[in-house]
Amino acid sequence: MSLAAVVVEADGGSRGNPGPAGYGAVVRDATTGEVLTERSEAIGTATNNVAEYRGLIAGLTAAAELGATRVEARMDSKLVVEQMSGRWQIKNPGLRPLAAEAAVLVRRFAAVTFTWIPRERNRHADALANAAMDAAAGRAPSGPTVTAPRIVEPPREVAAPDSPARAAARDAAARAGAKATTGTDPATVPASWEPRGTSEATRLILVRHGQTEWTAQRRYSGRGDVPLSERGRDQARATAVRVAALAPTVAAVVSSPLSRCTATARPIAAALGKVPLRTSDDLVECDFGAWEGRTFAEVRQEWPGELDAWLASTAVAPPDGESFADVTVRVRRALDGLLAAYPGETVVVVSHVSPIKILLRDALAAGDAFLHRLYLDPAGVSVLDVWADGGVAVRSVNDTAHLG
Repeated sequence: MSLAAVVVEADGGSRGNPGPAGYGAVVRDATTGEVLTERSEAIGTATNNVAEYRGLIAGLTAAAELGATRVEARMDSKLVVEQMSGRWQIKNPGLRPLAAEAAVLVRRFAAVTFTWIPRERNRHADALANAAMDAAAGRAPSGPTVTAPRIVEPPREVAAPDSPARAAARDAAARAGAKATTGTDPATVPASWEPRGTSEATRLILVRHGQTEWTAQRRYSGRGDVPLSERGRDQARATAVRVAALAPTVAAVVSSPLSRCTATARPIAAALGKVPLRTSDDLVECDFGAWEGRTFAEVRQEWPGELDAWLASTAVAPPDGESFADVTVRVRRALDGLLAAYPGETVVVVSHVSPIKILLRDALAAGDAFLHRLYLDPAGVSVLDVWADGGVAVRSVNDTAHLG
């Protein structure tokens, strides 16, 4: 079974905080509202927040098992929603591993959003969580289990990115954020406002490959193995010096297997003292299919409708090619592998325009329009730090000072 989009409703709680705890999660079809699956479990003695995170993890796991690519996670826990959205810090050490586990699951999807809803709109997950809490306490459920209609809430129309509704929501969120920063509760301080040390982070130095003939001619260059030009080889050598200055100690250089990337990566590895150089197929460029080797003007002339559709949605692929949504899945998989293999270390990633843009889009929590608005130069360098609790800091984007 494979679905384009689902809604995950999750809840959790404990009787005593900490006390007998459990969670509930419901996965719905985003279009029809139909309940696709439910999850609930008694988890012994735990706090409300631990149970809420466990409910979210169970819901995201279920959505992944159903093959969903896009998820809207709805919860009545303001804390979990704000922390997973990156707006609040995770001060409680006991919640950080759970948030990290949820963050790994998030990267399995093309897009995930987190929405706070009032408790009365989360009744299905709440009832499942209460039944699980009763089980944890060793007694019969305190209320009836959920047997109501399989379609409990009709789908809601999603506002367009530039609609008045979205603008009003952004204004409301900004006002709420401003109020939150004036309080004394540490949980209400947005994560981005507190400087974080870099010693615990995994640092990724993202390098786009040097120039090729097709790069200079502004042609779509995807899976075709186009070599570096003479200028591209010069750029690779200059980038090696720059990267060595940025990070004298590097655990590994990981590259796309295409020659324009490996030829950029080899001088970098040598400049760093012959650190290991390996390749990852997940870092290869988007497959542009029939557009490979064509200029934008040529594609506009021959495939005007297909081009408009591709520019409008990351779910649309070029003819015989690969969508950015599909690229996102493998790029996030590559990132998960790097974070697992090199925790707290520095890694140089040599890749292409699309994978690097996707990494930066995700790091900045930007929309899909970001992919068509950010320009990355050949041999440009970007730096981002990723913490185990899901925190991210983008240090620089498209640094080209070393290219003269």
